[in-house]
Amino acid sequence: MTARQATHAGSWYTDDREQLDYELQQWLDNVPEEVTEVTPVGDSCPVPVKGIRAIIGPHAGFSYSGANAAYGYKCIDTQNIKRVFLLGPSHHAYLKTCALSQCTEYSTPLGNIRVDQELVQELQDKGEWRLMSTRVDQDEHSLEMHLPYIYKVFESRIEQISLVPIMVGSLAFETEQKYGKLLAPYLADPENLFIISSDFCHWGSRFGYTYYQSSEDNQPCDLSVRDGRPNGVPIWESIQRLDSEGMDVITQLDHVMFREYLDDTSNTICGNHPISVLLAAVNHLYPKDVQNRDGPRLRFVKYDQSSKVCSAKDSSVSYASAYLWLPC
Repeated sequence: MTARQATHAGSWYTDDREQLDYELQQWLDNVPEEVTEVTPVGDSCPVPVKGIRAIIGPHAGFSYSGANAAYGYKCIDTQNIKRVFLLGPSHHAYLKTCALSQCTEYSTPLGNIRVDQELVQELQDKGEWRLMSTRVDQDEHSLEMHLPYIYKVFESRIEQISLVPIMVGSLAFETEQKYGKLLAPYLADPENLFIISSDFCHWGSRFGYTYYQSSEDNQPCDLSVRDGRPNGVPIWESIQRLDSEGMDVITQLDHVMFREYLDDTSNTICGNHPISVLLAAVNHLYPKDVQNRDGPRLRFVKYDQSSKVCSAKDSSVSYASAYLWLPC
């Protein structure tokens, strides 16, 4: 057996089992029994959400995004889930396809999660997949940062679930559609849960992204560190408006529309390809021209920024959590 080691434990999050369990439980307990949906604004829903089929959640260090991620995980109705598909972007290995793990289990400080090797082989037989080396697997944080939460919310029946880790590369639009079509039957299965790992806007000169819109009526521009505090709305507010537009597009469950948004804004949503694969899968199951008010529903339930940027010299990363409900 080959276990993927928890290589980011002790740095991105604590490697102390009791402390980690305590922190996760506190964050989950802090989520209200009825969450207010932030996109679209105003509606609320009790948690967990019956019929949930996927969540979107952040993958930063837990001190930054652990509380935000709890909102997505609190939405999960774990009762009938037998398999978890975990899709995350590749931050280090360049891929034009998707890659599967060769490990038999994934380690966390809380315990290990079994990889569904039969399903991994089934996917290999159906499409074009690369296999992650152990080093590539262990270097990537976008998958690992979800493992403690997966273990925690399923801990009462952890032996009954299995994991399907998928590293999603920098895919062309058509390739996103291909993987979405391939994964659609698994998304349709109510015994499966999809977890999509993504942070939202990475803003600042260190990320090479300084998009700024002083007001809704003005054209956006790129700031320079020499600009300091620009006239108009605070930078953090411009970032929030940019992210909110993106989240609103995602709730439309339209793969084409999301790609157009990314082309227009270049928003640095690092998990945009995993999100796109999810949208493509939904569109395969529920084509846009036949979706109705009783069709699939995606809602964002939490949004945060690592800091409130006021100066062009500063930087921040945004975090958002959402759930996807399917009628079938």
